[in-house]
Amino acid sequence: MTNSPFNIMAKPIGAICNLDCEYCYYLEKEDLYPGTESFKMTDEVLDSYIRQYIYAQPINAAEVNFAWQGGEPTLLGISFFRKAFKLQQKYARPGMNITNSFQTNGTRLNDDWAQFFYDHDVLVGISIDGPEDIHDEFRPDKGGYGSFRQVMNGLEYLLKHNARFNTLTCVQSTNSSRPARVYRFLKQIGSTHMQFIPIVEPEGDGEVSYRSVHPVKYGTFLIGVFDDWLRSKDVGKIFVQDFDVTLNLVYGNPSPLCIHAETCGNALAVEHNGDLYSCDHFVYPEYKIGNITEDRIEELSQCPQQQQFGLDKKAKLPQYCRECEVLNVCNGGCPKDRIIQTPDGEPGLNYLCEGYKRFYKHSLPVFKKMAQCIRMGYPASDYKHIR
Repeated sequence: MTNSPFNIMAKPIGAICNLDCEYCYYLEKEDLYPGTESFKMTDEVLDSYIRQYIYAQPINAAEVNFAWQGGEPTLLGISFFRKAFKLQQKYARPGMNITNSFQTNGTRLNDDWAQFFYDHDVLVGISIDGPEDIHDEFRPDKGGYGSFRQVMNGLEYLLKHNARFNTLTCVQSTNSSRPARVYRFLKQIGSTHMQFIPIVEPEGDGEVSYRSVHPVKYGTFLIGVFDDWLRSKDVGKIFVQDFDVTLNLVYGNPSPLCIHAETCGNALAVEHNGDLYSCDHFVYPEYKIGNITEDRIEELSQCPQQQQFGLDKKAKLPQYCRECEVLNVCNGGCPKDRIIQTPDGEPGLNYLCEGYKRFYKHSLPVFKKMAQCIRMGYPASDYKHIR
C-alpha cells in the first residue's frame, strides 16, 4: 500500500464510443491497439484492477472512489458494472466506503440504468455543451446527426429516478462567447454541480484547431459565469468546479484538482487491457508505466517514472510563471496545455495563461472575502459583508 492516496480513471471499453464528437481527445487511442477485436475489459483484468486498487490505498484510507469513463462505458451493459460493484464489496476493507463516479454522454440511458445508478448511489457525469444549437455543433453521433435530444432524453431518466448527476461542459470556440446562456441553461436542466473543460487541440508550433477556445475568451467565459453566479445569488447553491478549486487555494488548502495543484502524478489511467498510464491526458506509449496484470498497481503508481512525471509539473515551469502574481492559484495549469512560449521566448507556457490571468484578476478579491467569511464561521455567500 502507498503512503498517500491516488486515483485511477478506468477506461473499461477503451476509446469505443457511439458518438463522434469532433474534439474528443480519446477516440484516437483506439490506434494504440491495432487488431484488437474487443475493447471490453475482461473479468480477469477487472478483478485484478479492483483488488489491487483497493489494496494499494493507504491503510487509513476511509474511502476509495472508482471513476469509470471511456469511450462510452454504457456500451458495456449494466451486467459489467454489477460484477464490478460486487468485486468492490468483496475486496473492501472493514469500514471502508466505496464510491463510484460514471462519465457518460447520456444517450443510452434508460429506466434500468437510472435505477441502477440510484440504487448504488453512483455520481453520474453528463457531457453537455449547452443548448441544442451549441451542443450539436461539435457533438454528432456516428451518422453525423446532433446528439442533444438523445442526451436530454437520458437526463430525463436520471431526474425521474433521482439519480445524482453533475454536468461536464467543454468550453470551445462557439460556446465560449455565451457564458451566461450556457450557465443558465445548465441550471435550467437541474445541474447544481458544473465542470467547465477548455478545449485545446494543439496543431504544432503553438497553433490550435478552430474548435479550440481562445485564451482570452476562456477567461471571459469564466468571468461571465462567475458574475452570473454572484448576480443570481447562487453561491452555496450552485457549485462550479473552477470556483471551488480557487476558493480552496485562497483559503490555504491544497487544490482538490490536479490541474491547479503544484505537482501532479496522482491521477492515473488504466486501459481495457490493464495498461497503466501516467495520466488520462497522457495516454501515449512513452507514458505507459506498466500493465496491472504483470506488475502491482502499488509499485507502478510509485515508480520513478511516475514520480518524476508528477514533479515535472512544478520543476519545468518557465521563469515567467515563477514570477507571476497568481502562481499560487494557477500553478501553471495542466502540462498538456503548455504549448506556447513566454514573452521572453522560453517554452512551456500554458496556452490558457492569458485567460487564467483575466479570471483571477477579476475574481480573487471576491474569493478572498469568501475565504475570510469561512474562517469567521460564516457561509461564503456572506462575502458582501466583508470590507
